[in-house]
Amino acid sequence: MPAHYSLSETEEAVKRRLGSIPVRLGPLAAISNLYRAATAVRQHLENSALRTADLTWSAFVVLWVVWIWEEIETRHAAAEAGISKGTLTGIIKTMESRGFIERRQHPGDGRLALLRLTPEGLALMERLFPAFNEEEAFVVGALDEQEAFQLADTLRRIVTRLEDHGEERREAVLSQSPVPPRRSGRRRTR
Repeated sequence: MPAHYSLSETEEAVKRRLGSIPVRLGPLAAISNLYRAATAVRQHLENSALRTADLTWSAFVVLWVVWIWEEIETRHAAAEAGISKGTLTGIIKTMESRGFIERRQHPGDGRLALLRLTPEGLALMERLFPAFNEEEAFVVGALDEQEAFQLADTLRRIVTRLEDHGEERREAVLSQSPVPPRRSGRRRTR
């Protein structure tokens, strides 16, 4: 579903709203467009290639991670997919009930669980991924091959910077003012 306002309309509204507030417009535009692009890509893929398999983006990413690593601990699967362990639990239950993933106890540490695709899950990914990749190609169709690799490299540099320096930066930012506790949305029980 397209956004209510176009990208250029949104950018103009942002400029009007910010007015004289001293901000760096280059980083603002980059991150805003990165977020908007990620959302648009996710929606497109969920409503095209993933729709044919009745998968959400998060479920597909979990299947992808398990497919690529062949067998992976649940905590690592959650981290690789960029989701919470609680969200992963729900996805695993759904994927197990559909016969795509199997979970087993870690042989060396009974507190840990390992994930592996079932033969049905492997067949799904081998059938689904080419269609998914066709939609990836459609999404970046305005770019030539070199531009697509350049974009991938630029995004890789952003991710690497956060991996290398993000924690240090977060600690520095948070040390400058008190941080309220995170709220889960749950009410306290008495």
